[in-house]
Amino acid sequence: MKYDFDKVIERRGTDSTKWDYMPGIPRNNDVLPMWVADMDFICPQPVIEALKEKIKHGIYGYSSRSSSYFESITGWLKRRHNCEIKEEWLTHSPGVLPAIFVAIMTFTNPGDKVILQPPVYPPFHSVVEGNGRKLVYNQLKEQNGLYVMDYLDLERKIDNQVKMIIFCSPHNPGGRVWNEDELLRLGEICLKHKILIISDEIHCDLLFKGYNHIPIASLSEELAQNTITCISASKTFNMGGLTTSANIIPNQQKRELFNKTLESMELDTGNLLGMAGLEAAFRYGDEWLDELLEYLEGNLNYLVKFLKERIPQIKPMIPQGTYLVWLDCRELKLTPPELMSFMINKAKVRLSGGKTFGPGGEEFLRLNLACPRSTLEEGLKRIEEAIISA
Repeated sequence: MKYDFDKVIERRGTDSTKWDYMPGIPRNNDVLPMWVADMDFICPQPVIEALKEKIKHGIYGYSSRSSSYFESITGWLKRRHNCEIKEEWLTHSPGVLPAIFVAIMTFTNPGDKVILQPPVYPPFHSVVEGNGRKLVYNQLKEQNGLYVMDYLDLERKIDNQVKMIIFCSPHNPGGRVWNEDELLRLGEICLKHKILIISDEIHCDLLFKGYNHIPIASLSEELAQNTITCISASKTFNMGGLTTSANIIPNQQKRELFNKTLESMELDTGNLLGMAGLEAAFRYGDEWLDELLEYLEGNLNYLVKFLKERIPQIKPMIPQGTYLVWLDCRELKLTPPELMSFMINKAKVRLSGGKTFGPGGEEFLRLNLACPRSTLEEGLKRIEEAIISA
């Protein structure tokens, strides 16, 4: 392989959220962070070179997005997902969560209801409730070791106050890559009840062998007109700190309303380095991503084998996409606070607590395997030793 994903890079002392600011844990600790969705790999070299060029110039004034920038996004989607979009459908935001915030502010009113499908990415919950909207939970079901959508429950919970669904595709934390039938059924329900779909597809490039991402908006013209799709290079290329994402809004009226809110909050200007990094990643990042996916698959296989042979009390939900693994810890028979305390204080490993993902996540943990193999090995050994000595 051209890229060395085995290389361990020291991140402590760099103001890394993942390594230096673990919640509730002092800095300069001996806890191994495997929690937030942030990879421990160097970005592709073309991204680094693009950032160097911008920095070398020495003037970091306001910048705008060029036609080349937009072409990099449309080209990437066509190349990687066989998805054709028009440049005019694209709008900017400083991250996917800010885009969801803008969509909530634009297309719902205080007191309206927004559907989530837990267990799901924790900030979805707070961005809804923090804006004075009401959460409606359409909890996912476990079936044959995977999450599936409960369409009957979804229809039962829809009333005239439900205006929006925030959909996670691929799913975080379960790693589901939704198939066409599942997407169509969800889409039909949303069209029938006039529910706007906000589709968070930030993990869409991170797919294991045999799985293909289908943007829900690509399935029909009706769905395209009823969907705001949020994408970014941040998860794919480990560029979260560059705070740059793109949103695909084919419906002109919705796009204009979205942009009006974005502009009123002065969030439309963009980050000079973020724009340069995104364009370089989407233009020249294919080889790096292909090698990354191969490495992640190796890490996943290692983890599954290790748990099966040495920690059978913890059962992984095998992801089809993302670099996150949802761990079923029910056999440990610990409450959510006890489970987190055990991992931090006994195993000296920081994972993401499942309770924060909402109903159904209480006895689970989320593990990030986007790290050198040696780091993954060390984390799993720590957990094994803590369980043996408990």
